[in-house]
This record gives sequence, C-alpha cells and structure tokens, in this order.
Amino acid sequence: MRSFSSIHKFVLAAALMLVPAASFAGVIISVNIAPPALPVYTQPLCPGDGYLWTPGYWAYAPAGYYWVPGVWVRPPAVGVLWTPGYWGWSSGAYIFHAGYWGPHVGFYGGVNYGFGYGGVGYEGGYWRNGAFAYNRTVNNINVINVHNVYNKTVIVNNHYSRVSYNGGNGGVQVRANAQEQAAFREQRFQATSNQISHEQAMRQDRGQLASVNGGRPHTMAVSTVGQRENNQQQRIANGVRSGQMTPGEAVHAENRQQQVNQQVRADRQANGGHLTQQEHQQVNREQNRASQQIRNENHNQR
Repeated sequence: MRSFSSIHKFVLAAALMLVPAASFAGVIISVNIAPPALPVYTQPLCPGDGYLWTPGYWAYAPAGYYWVPGVWVRPPAVGVLWTPGYWGWSSGAYIFHAGYWGPHVGFYGGVNYGFGYGGVGYEGGYWRNGAFAYNRTVNNINVINVHNVYNKTVIVNNHYSRVSYNGGNGGVQVRANAQEQAAFREQRFQATSNQISHEQAMRQDRGQLASVNGGRPHTMAVSTVGQRENNQQQRIANGVRSGQMTPGEAVHAENRQQQVNQQVRADRQANGGHLTQQEHQQVNREQNRASQQIRNENHNQR
C-alpha cells in the first residue's frame, strides 16, 4: 500500500503536468520539502522607464524546485505594484502563494527578496503623477535610461537572511499586518503573459533545477523576459576564462546561440515584430538545448 506521501506526490505531479504555469494559476501547490535558500545575485540594470523589478523565486514542478530568475517587467496598469509570491508552511506541507499586482504591496511571507523587497512592503520606488520613481539605493539604475529617480536609505532587519519560506522549521516567523491584509482585499491583477512565459521557460531549463545546480542556478536574474541569450554568452565567456571550455567548444556554442537568434529575428520579421505562442515555445526549447550544451561542456572534466 502506498504511503500518504507517495500518493500526495503523485497527485501533485499529475496536476503540475496539466498546468503550464502552476505558480500563477489557480492551483494550490503543496510540497513536503522546504524550498532551498535564496541565491545571492546582482540585479541587472533597469532597461528603461516604466519597468518594475520582480524578484527571483523557487517554483516547483514534477522534477523538483527550479529557480525563476528575477526580471524587470512592465506592469499591467499604471499605479500597480508587485507583491511577490512566497512559500508558507501550513497543514503539514509548504504551500505556494502566488504573486499579484495591486495598488499596494501585500504580504509575501516576510521573505527578504532584496532590491526593495525586504520582507515588508516595497522600498524600491513609488508611482508619482503616472510615472514610476526609482530608489537608486536599492535598484541598479542607469540615469541615461531612467530619469525619474531618488535616493533613500533602506534599513532591513533581516538583511542577511536567505530563508525562502514562511513558518515551519527554520522559516520566517511573521504574520500579515493590517495593511497587508487590506492590500489583499483590493483589486488585484494576475501575473502578466510575459511573467508566465518567463516561468515556463525556466521550468524547461534543467540548469535551473535545484537538484542539478545545488541551489546555484545558471541564470539568477535577467534584464527583461527573453534575454536569456545574453546570459548564455556570459556563461560561454566564463567557461573559456576558467579553462572549462576550449576555444573550439566556445565557437560551437556561440554558433548554436547565433542560430537561435537568427530564428527569432526571422520569426519576428514574419509576424510584424512579434512571436506566436508556438514560436515562443520553439525558441524556449532551442535555448534549453543551448543551455544544456554549455553546461555539458563546462562540466566535461577537461
């Protein structure tokens, strides 16, 4: 007779295979194992006015936990802010609470995601007269690209904490305050299509699995959705620099990346600058193959 844990995992796996982006959908994801610690990474430069930072997080699929990199995205409407998703211990399992957009930042488990998300509220910026003002103290801002900025020192009590979940053994022990509860009752927007496709792409990349990368994902953060090629190029350069990848292997990897880029450009030209859903999926598969190739050549014990 199967144990409760085995049946629980089987049902969970079946549900996740039916939902492409379960972290954003109306599906309760519960896992018996706590998510890994949050990796330490550098925030990419903000690409321009109107982008808001969404921090990276651990999502879950049948293959296990995988890292969804932090990314700058455009919000679904002017005036809304992002409340990050978080894992919380409840009824004997870790439950994922999906992130959402709303007028105010709600409860996200007290998890210190960094870059203005210190566990309570958001200190990375605010909306002013229809434009977003960025706090340069916690954001990576180039004033040539972003003009509406200010400086405000932010003090975070759990600055050195990398705990990625709320409650349970070793989790962050805080509860939602009155303001966070009120934010949850306000009008909310689900994650944008770009955020969903971003998570889907990372779910298909084995290099993002905690079981593969040991809690140190290959891609920790990207500037915008679909900019994985920049990260791939950096990984190739790092492989050559460290001696793990020969010049010949680097040329082969770069050629494959160029083929993916050419495919994207051709598809965009044929569709008025956009990619269809099928083309997005094809590009993700090609990027995943390129990522796996880089990983193999950087770990071939040369």
